[in-house]
Amino acid sequence: MSRLPDTAPDTALAAAEGPDLGTLPAWDLNDLYPGMESRELKADLDRMESAAKEFHAAYAGKLASLDGAAFAKAIREYERIDEVLSRIMSYAGLIYSGNMVDPAIGKFYQSTQERVNGISTHLVFFTLEINRLDETALESTLKASTELAHYGPWLRDVRLFREHQLSDEVERLLHEKHVVGRAAWNRLFDETIAGLRFPIGGKELTCAEALNKLSDRNQTVRREAGEVVGRVLGDNIRLFALVTNTLAKDKEIEDKWRNYPRPTSSRNLSNRVEDEVVDALVKAVKDAYPALSHRYYTMKAKWFGQDALDYWDRNAPLPEDVDRTIRWDEARDLVLGAYGRFSPELAGLGKRFFDNAWIDAPVRPGKAPGAFAHPTVPSVHPYLLVNYQGKTRDVMTLAHELGHGVHQILAGKQGHLMSDTPLTLAETASVFGEMLTFRSLLDTETDPKRRKIMLATKVEDMLNTVVRQIAFFDFEQRVHTERREGELTAERLGEIWMAVQTESLGPALRFDEGYRNYWSYIPHFIHSPFYVYAYAFGDCLVNSLYAVYQDAEDGFAGKYMAMLSAGGTLRHKELLAPFGLDATDPAFWQKGLGVIRGFVDELEQSA
Repeated sequence: MSRLPDTAPDTALAAAEGPDLGTLPAWDLNDLYPGMESRELKADLDRMESAAKEFHAAYAGKLASLDGAAFAKAIREYERIDEVLSRIMSYAGLIYSGNMVDPAIGKFYQSTQERVNGISTHLVFFTLEINRLDETALESTLKASTELAHYGPWLRDVRLFREHQLSDEVERLLHEKHVVGRAAWNRLFDETIAGLRFPIGGKELTCAEALNKLSDRNQTVRREAGEVVGRVLGDNIRLFALVTNTLAKDKEIEDKWRNYPRPTSSRNLSNRVEDEVVDALVKAVKDAYPALSHRYYTMKAKWFGQDALDYWDRNAPLPEDVDRTIRWDEARDLVLGAYGRFSPELAGLGKRFFDNAWIDAPVRPGKAPGAFAHPTVPSVHPYLLVNYQGKTRDVMTLAHELGHGVHQILAGKQGHLMSDTPLTLAETASVFGEMLTFRSLLDTETDPKRRKIMLATKVEDMLNTVVRQIAFFDFEQRVHTERREGELTAERLGEIWMAVQTESLGPALRFDEGYRNYWSYIPHFIHSPFYVYAYAFGDCLVNSLYAVYQDAEDGFAGKYMAMLSAGGTLRHKELLAPFGLDATDPAFWQKGLGVIRGFVDELEQSA
């Protein structure tokens, strides 16, 4: 068990309050380090500081003179150092995610980040110098050396950014200032959100618990939660507006120096996806708003006997839905069973997360809200964080994050530098895992009423993944574009938020003033600008991929596992070619959106 503070869980916890969820697991971070003060951690920091200085002395200014074997040796050493530093920061980040409000943990996280940042400053020269190598000479060296050719995909991706690279001095300055710049603002946001309490039903709830109440069976509870969330966020809205404005301006300044033409350009480049592909996705989804979200929420309002839904009823269970509590062990069996029917190998990898302490499931004060899968480093294993509360959506979240986890294990075979998958494809395995779980449940359901409930729940999840995320993307685009003309007030941010929500969700949703503040809790806007379209990309891709799977001969699972195992070595065109799919074809997005449209059609017909 990790050396965590007294507020942290044991390796397994039973829910203290609320529904009986069974025994919920908590992660054990010993596989990374025994504790924050462990000698192993301190030794790795000291070793890597010496190694980074030696690496700089050995290779700075000399890459152009290296032959293929010597260059490959340099990359291997760079990879070794970077992997240990990544292991250290993974540990610090996971400790911090487990309790963001503990001052001792906050100090450890910041101090570790500063130490690692200082060490890695000695490595900054390496990729900068790689980007200055002559293209013809590099190609010749790659062809002459099989050792160097192994790192060809990594070199290709590093050199994507050479046109946007600044001088070595400026790059080093930006690198060193990161911990007191963007990273510090990220930490302020995280600790503020983690420290907020929402008085609902006579209890002081965390953000994750409060948002969960928006899917409660009781409309009175949903209304109270909706109003309280808006009010508490509103009480802190000036701080959130300051954070958002500062980070948007910071991004604008750096984008200008690096000659990125649009606010989204750097994200698209890092995702290895062309601007026109993202533009086509966004246009296809926005054009589909009336046929998808507008139509569905109009139908849902009628099911509730209303002309329009209050926003706190958007994710409400249907009136006939018993909304039963799903215990943790049942959720585990549902997800692994669905994975296993597709591929025993996939299920076997997923089972490792449950057999070992690789998942942190309980909701508790100070814990990061939401869910994530963190790959750590290939020499260890991923960890999953969820806030499990026994709802069907929590089961789907578990299926989603487990998909990330098994993908990260498979991609880890490529080694530390080439295991990372671009965000657009990083969501493929997660959304596919959700689809496997949903289809497994739907295919065995014979009760028409229960089938309707399951379809409606899935449609809502898909709307949240596709329509809502593209609306988030639209919000970011408008904010970052307008920020270039000057600071945005909290009121203006709320206006932009309401505009994109009204446009995307349609006339069947009714909002109040408190909802104007809901933009402020979304962490992706702060941590990963323009990340959100990756969810829509992944959902539409998986819808098309699943259609191929349903029609495929034997062998689909093997191709799928090979795609996940490729990590970052291949681009989306190469990865999708074996399935006959092409994301650059505008019809590709229509095919994916057609799956959602078909579900809405089926619900409309059943009504």
